[in-house]
Amino acid sequence: MNIAQSLENLKLEQDAIVLYDALASIEKDPRRASAFRHIADNERRHADIWANRLRELGATVPVAGRPRARVRFIIAGARVFGTRAVSDLVKALEGDEEAIYGEQEAHPAIESIAADEREHAEIWKRLDGEPPTPGSRRRARGRSGEAADVVTATAHPAVAVGKGKSPDAITKGEGWHRSARSGTLRAIIFGVSDGLVSNLSLVMGIVGASSQGGLILLTGIAGLLAGAFSMAAGEYISMQSQRELFERQIALEKAELEAMPREEEQELVALYMAKGFPRQEAEHVAARMFEDPETALDTLVREELGLDPDELGSPWGAAIGSFLAFAVGAVIPVVPYLFGSGTVAFAVSLGASLVALFLVGAGVSLLTGRSLVFSGFRQLAIGAAAAAVTYAVGTLIGVGIAG
Repeated sequence: MNIAQSLENLKLEQDAIVLYDALASIEKDPRRASAFRHIADNERRHADIWANRLRELGATVPVAGRPRARVRFIIAGARVFGTRAVSDLVKALEGDEEAIYGEQEAHPAIESIAADEREHAEIWKRLDGEPPTPGSRRRARGRSGEAADVVTATAHPAVAVGKGKSPDAITKGEGWHRSARSGTLRAIIFGVSDGLVSNLSLVMGIVGASSQGGLILLTGIAGLLAGAFSMAAGEYISMQSQRELFERQIALEKAELEAMPREEEQELVALYMAKGFPRQEAEHVAARMFEDPETALDTLVREELGLDPDELGSPWGAAIGSFLAFAVGAVIPVVPYLFGSGTVAFAVSLGASLVALFLVGAGVSLLTGRSLVFSGFRQLAIGAAAAAVTYAVGTLIGVGIAG
């Protein structure tokens, strides 16, 4: 394990400390906050391992600096929307770090850290209401057993229901978490990207064919409105159709529950057993679910159909969101032509659009975990290529018309 690799590992752990300390301070639920503090303590121990390793190699241990942009983005999202909203982003970050360690040579320090990372994965599963991995530890290490309590208490929605909480109570307040899982953030970023690339290409095509500022402005505005309304209409129809399908599936599940409750209870037992629960425990949990018909239906819909009956999606919300996201991207190449024309407007429009393309690509890197520079320049290259092609086509058409 050389100095450069140890420095990189130390930076990973220092960023993780900042992340989990922030999540613990933001979280209002004391059990979740306790779990985050427990993970932060583990990350501090990991950082100490790499700091000691650097000292052994005769290197200077650097002071923790500003965390990576991806970590800062997650913390900012947690402050605005809550820690549940960034759950998938944190788990993706953990997965990337696990992959980084997995690519390194075998080392006792890495094996120790890997054991803790597996524990972190189990904690996150339980925090998100997923069943534990069969055979996993039911109690986590931690001061005074705080982390162990949160792991057990949040092991599965069925456990919480058994303690007197309904599935609706468990998921209350997690609206952005659910929408994040269904791709809201992804839809916003790619909606902006679509509007920017398509309208930049359209504007550049007209610029190639004509130098009339009024025509370019009119075309850009028309492209913005046409694209935004098209996106909104498509999202509305798609979401409404999906919602109607889900409502139909829930109605059928309700009819089955009323007609043959015993068979439905055995289906739930089988589902829990497939997830690693022993038969006796699965039967006990299922029996508790079926004491209340509403709880039974809610649980069957979630477990058998994989649906959240309280979050089937809003057609109008999807339509408005798509319209605004597309419009934000599409307006960038048009704005300069509101204030001028000719070479200056062209240069400003193209320059602003290229900068925006890079920023959109950088935003994508926050979701994918790829290099910010790589993602930014990739998006920039794609958008610039599309604009260049349409500009060339517009120039050819303009020459043909003029001839």
